Parts: sequence; C-alpha cells; structure tokens
Amino acid sequence: MALRPVMSGAAVIIGASGGIGGAFRTLLEEEGAFDQIHGFARSFDGANHIDLLDEASIAGAAAQIAAGPAPTLVLVATGLLHDGDRGPEKALRDLDPQWLARTYAVNAIGPMLVAKHVLPLMPRTGRTVFAALSARVGSISDNRLGGWHGYRASKAGLNMMMRNLAIEEKRRNDRSVVVTLHPGTVDTDLSRPFQANVPDGRLFDPERAAMQLLDVIEALKPANSGKLFDYQGEEIPF
Repeated sequence: MALRPVMSGAAVIIGASGGIGGAFRTLLEEEGAFDQIHGFARSFDGANHIDLLDEASIAGAAAQIAAGPAPTLVLVATGLLHDGDRGPEKALRDLDPQWLARTYAVNAIGPMLVAKHVLPLMPRTGRTVFAALSARVGSISDNRLGGWHGYRASKAGLNMMMRNLAIEEKRRNDRSVVVTLHPGTVDTDLSRPFQANVPDGRLFDPERAAMQLLDVIEALKPANSGKLFDYQGEEIPF
C-alpha cells in the first residue's frame, strides 16, 4: 500500500481511538505521505476531543485543522450499532424512538456535520478525498434479511447524504472524491457480539481492514465520487 504523491497536506481521522480509525492513523504515520495527521475521538481529551453529538466540538476540531496545512484526506471512521444491553432491532416490536434518533445522530448526521465544518477547509483544486465508513447493510437493493432497522436506515441515510455532498463538492473542486466505504466485518467492539457466523477468512483485523480501504482510496477517481465501495474496491449499489 502506497498513497499517491498528490496526497500531501494534512490527513484527518475522526474516530481515531477506534479499531479501524487507530489503524488508519498508524498506517498513515508510517507512510509519511502527509505533512500533518490529525486524530480526533470522543474518548480523547483536550484539543483532540470530538463528539459527533456536539456540533461545537466538531467546529473546535475544524478550527484546529484550519491552523495547519489544508486537509486533502478526511476519514470518518465512526459508527454506532450497539451500546450496553441495547443492540440492533431484530423486529418491528423492538423499535424505540430514542435509540433510533441516537443511531441516526451518530451514523448519519454526525459525519455530515464533520463535512459541514471540515470540507470547506479542503483545497479547491487537486485531488481530495472525503470518506466515511458505511456498511453493506445500508444498501436498500442488497437488503434481503431485514432487521437492524435503525442501523440499516441510518447507513442508507449516510449514503444518500454523501451522494448529495459529492454533487455539491464537485462544483467547488471537480477533482474531489466523496465516498462511503464498507470495511467488511472487522474485529472491533462494534462487530464483536455478531462475529459467530462470520465465514472463515472474512473477519479482518483492524490493520488489514484499514490497509484494504487505503488501497481502495488510492485507486479512486473523481468519477467514483458519490458512491459506496467495499474493501475490494467493488461498488455496492444503493
């Protein structure tokens, strides 16, 4: 894996304390392709703290980014599937409006607020990439099992809003790439309760997952903007 030389400037990782986000940060630091790497997470203290439910913290992170080199790569590596004894809904009877609202706030609205504050800091010329982690289960056309109502719908909502964002950003920088990415099933806290049925060889450690996605990012072209891609670089229809 080697990022193209045009990926200079700054890289920004939202969710840098998580499995995939932390692996992104480590790999990019090892690669040395960026002048500066910013890592933000809800669990971080001080200037590197960010909470997708708190727009003021997102604006604060953006102000810190703006003080350095312009970001050319932004990775939003966040997501909410379960929390404590609250997990994804298996049936209609499990719907809870507060949990649905929180799921939407973290999975769909939060990444867009990051875009609202950080995307204007990205250059108006040259190749840039703004990517957010989505999921195959957010594909409406690929939904054959049902269930997981809030997670599926929030990731589908993220895909749609990122498509909108891609169209708008293209008017500002015609070489920009705005995409959602499906990392596969990764051995992190998010997937741990649901790993029992994962086929052999399809559960990825965070470093492998991050490396695969960086390879996908490397190959993306402006014509790919507004789409959802899996870890093999294959487009997943919405």
